[in-house]
Amino acid sequence: MQLEGKNVLITGGTRGIGKCMIQELVKGGVSNIAVIARDKKKLKELSLEFEGVKFLRIAGDVADIEVLREAAARIEDKWGHLDLLINNAGIVSAGPLEDLQDEDLYDQVAVNLTAVLLLTKYCIPLLKSSEEAGILNISSGLGLLGMPFYAVYGSTKAAVRQFSDSMRRELAPFNIAVTCSFPTATDTDMMQKFKGREMDSPEYVAKRSLEGLMNKELQVIFGGEERIKENVMNFESPEEFDKKVAENYEDRKQSSMNHKAI
Repeated sequence: MQLEGKNVLITGGTRGIGKCMIQELVKGGVSNIAVIARDKKKLKELSLEFEGVKFLRIAGDVADIEVLREAAARIEDKWGHLDLLINNAGIVSAGPLEDLQDEDLYDQVAVNLTAVLLLTKYCIPLLKSSEEAGILNISSGLGLLGMPFYAVYGSTKAAVRQFSDSMRRELAPFNIAVTCSFPTATDTDMMQKFKGREMDSPEYVAKRSLEGLMNKELQVIFGGEERIKENVMNFESPEEFDKKVAENYEDRKQSSMNHKAI
């Protein structure tokens, strides 16, 4: 699959991994990009930064069903079809489950999962009209490993993994590829609390994730060999992985406190 000439819709494209993906898309020859984001000012700045790109700017929260419907309707009116859908927007609110605010729990499900399901649903007819289409869903390493104090966030991201598998199989007859990406700690605003920790750059995560989609890879897993080993242990010997996690339980708890990026 090639990027040049594609019509693309991305959520959360004004910062972090999403902004870096737009940079990669433009490098690859994409000039039609629809972006859903909450910050109207940053949406306008995209047009100034990427001259020559025809942006469809949809200002709003992906948790708002009307915003998602508007995005699909505007793409149909303007382009007639969609080639690539990138479900990138995400939020996190960590800590012991009993201490989470109800609203923070609800919002994580709405943004990280429900919006992905609904936007994909609305875009499927547009993707079916493409000669060669693709969906890139951004999950998380915590979507592969259930970790304490990230129960809600991790659950939403695990659901994105399952959804990606389901859609890949459901849409296979229509030549629509589906790739799911699993970033680990990435140096974005979401990880501001952990400045100083070794993390992947958002540029690297964006480039590698898009490469995965272009190559029609099923999954793009970050974190190297150590993460792969943990994934295998978690699946084959969950009790052993429980022991490993328990070794630094209190450190994990303290680390999760006030980790919130909405």
